[in-house]
Amino acid sequence: MVDTMASLRAFLRATRAERNTPPSPRLATAGLPADDEVLLDAPDARLGPALVAAGRGEYGPAADLLAATRATADWENRDRYVVRLAAFAHSRAEWFTSWRAAAPHDPDALLVAAELAVARAWESPARAELLHQTGPLVESAAAGDPRDPVPWRIALDRARGSDAGHDEFERLWGEAVRRSPHHYGCHVAALQYLSSGPFRTSGGRASGGRGSHRECLDFAEWAAQDAPPGALVQALPLRAAFACLTEGDGRAVVDRTRLDAAADTAIALSATLPAAAPGPAELRNLLTYVLIALNRWQDALLQLRLTGPYASSFPWDRFSDDPLGRFLEAREEIRRNAPAARCAACAGHPRSEHGGRAHSGDH
Repeated sequence: MVDTMASLRAFLRATRAERNTPPSPRLATAGLPADDEVLLDAPDARLGPALVAAGRGEYGPAADLLAATRATADWENRDRYVVRLAAFAHSRAEWFTSWRAAAPHDPDALLVAAELAVARAWESPARAELLHQTGPLVESAAAGDPRDPVPWRIALDRARGSDAGHDEFERLWGEAVRRSPHHYGCHVAALQYLSSGPFRTSGGRASGGRGSHRECLDFAEWAAQDAPPGALVQALPLRAAFACLTEGDGRAVVDRTRLDAAADTAIALSATLPAAAPGPAELRNLLTYVLIALNRWQDALLQLRLTGPYASSFPWDRFSDDPLGRFLEAREEIRRNAPAARCAACAGHPRSEHGGRAHSGDH
């Protein structure tokens, strides 16, 4: 156990950027950790030991981890772990090659293999052709456990990248939601499909691609409202808001109040999740970006405090080859602007940063 924890600490330290800038005391006064304490894409307590073991060439802990998520129907974490394990196998394949050789029909190994194959195909200039070739592997993963929605999320990603028609995507979507009506990853895949090409609204009307931000936000808001309390899919409007703020003319065609409402829904979800934990880091990093774009500096500072020392590559890697550096720059920008936002609010009645009277969920 001691050796494993020492290896995990070394693994975490390896995710830190080498920086010569001394930590700013102003960060401490803002309730934020120093720059050199921030970790990029740090694994949680369950995934960390599996990655450390994989680094030693051992697949057993990864196999046990995924088997446990399948046994408990923990589909959200299963999806997140599969993505991380596939990414690790992409750079260090020995442990995964051994796993496939030892258990060629293991549903968990098949799932990682499908994610890895689709992710690799997405990176290639010959993406559509390579994604077409991954079909049998994705089908094998789906057959591994008929209850599992994660292979269908992979199938949706594959269909999107291979320019599948609407009927095919709708068929895959039906398979996904039949297994897990509120699975976040499947909803994100559907949202990305809607925002990246022609689709039809519920009335059957053909609609454009990236100009259809309103329709994407409609879908996201409907999914969030239909979800049970605390479900991660409640963050789907935030993903749609991010697309509106960063793609095409989304900011111009979508009413600001809908973007603020998406952020408010995500703030409420964030408040239910553990503070300073790796699991919710991507949600809070994305929420922080959207709050910056909406000039809601005090709300962004609160999310940074809840995030603690955990940065995630997404969304910062969309704008920089150094996502950790971009995250740290965003922290400094928030630290500079949050006091000004607070002083402006103090001039009259306390108000939330999106223009309404403040309430207990605002700060």
